[in-house]
Amino acid sequence: MNKRSTATATIHDVARLAQVSIKTVSRVVNQEPGVRGDTREAVQRAVAELNYRPKQSARSLAGARSFLIGLLYYDPSAAFVGGVQQGATLRCREAGYHLVVESLHDDAPDLAEQVERMVWALRPDGMILTPPLCDNPQVLAALRDSATPCVLISPARDLPDMPSVRMDDTRAAEEITNLLISLGHRHIAFIQGPKNQAASGLRYQGYLRAMKAHRLAVDPEMVYRGDFRFDSGVEAAHHLLSRRQRPTAVFASNDDMALGVLAAAQRLGQIVPDDLSIAGFDDSAAASLVWPPLTTVRQPMNEMAHEAVQMLTVSRHDDGETGPPHRVLPYELVVRDSTSAPGGKADVALVLPVAARPAAKARVKPGTKAAVKRAR
Repeated sequence: MNKRSTATATIHDVARLAQVSIKTVSRVVNQEPGVRGDTREAVQRAVAELNYRPKQSARSLAGARSFLIGLLYYDPSAAFVGGVQQGATLRCREAGYHLVVESLHDDAPDLAEQVERMVWALRPDGMILTPPLCDNPQVLAALRDSATPCVLISPARDLPDMPSVRMDDTRAAEEITNLLISLGHRHIAFIQGPKNQAASGLRYQGYLRAMKAHRLAVDPEMVYRGDFRFDSGVEAAHHLLSRRQRPTAVFASNDDMALGVLAAAQRLGQIVPDDLSIAGFDDSAAASLVWPPLTTVRQPMNEMAHEAVQMLTVSRHDDGETGPPHRVLPYELVVRDSTSAPGGKADVALVLPVAARPAAKARVKPGTKAAVKRAR
């Protein structure tokens, strides 16, 4: 094999030729212990054969900080990504760190290699993973192999070796479904998100829980699979409103799809909320700008990202911390003019704070006067 030029040989080429992991190549190049003699020799031969020369910046001593935090995402919902990025950026700036944002496709065939290359090039002090990457075994394995600290935002489940921060998606969805039922709706449709998004499944469980609690049957034709995008909300509306038994209310598992339903319903001559109540999830910026403004769940996107950066930059240096923390942050149910009783008028916009944990005693139910605030 001819030697490759310094410009083209990469750590992946060395790992592939030596038939070892990138982490092993890193240990050999950085002269770290813990590598068997024959393995070390194989890596050294590959390095010589390929004329591999790592950048000096990538050969920093173990333990040295780069003051870089990575944010990895693949999410079709611009509202969620934007909220997380904003919260992470502000907290990084306060802590003296820089945020590096990277979009990765969840089903890319070389996903693990992409993560490994990123870690090798940046040597970040930590990574923040958003759905669905926070549940991708390839991504998690690559970060474990590189010993990169990471925090998961809204994972499907808490992992024993990685900290996480979330809200209670199931309970929030149950609350908003309960609101629709309390207004008198019995035919409530639900629009799911992508199958690879754990939050969509959790919100669907909350919808089912509320319907079951009120002994309301769930018609399979009233459940539509979307993809968290506006266009899929439009498609869902055309499907649901073409049925003989139309829903009187639609709960979409994110705001983008709910806004698609709103636009389609109005084009079809439906009056919102008199003919059709619509609720979403996220409280994106657009939710309060459309007419009628959207009833939704205010997801603490900025706060979750802020907490994730805090865990990586401050909490990880606290020797008093035992085990990875798993934080659950509070959300709010925001009631606006897109929902009302069937054939009725919209209520005045309200914000109903809801406790974060299922066992909390200070739970606020829709209509509790003592805890009601005006929505802005």
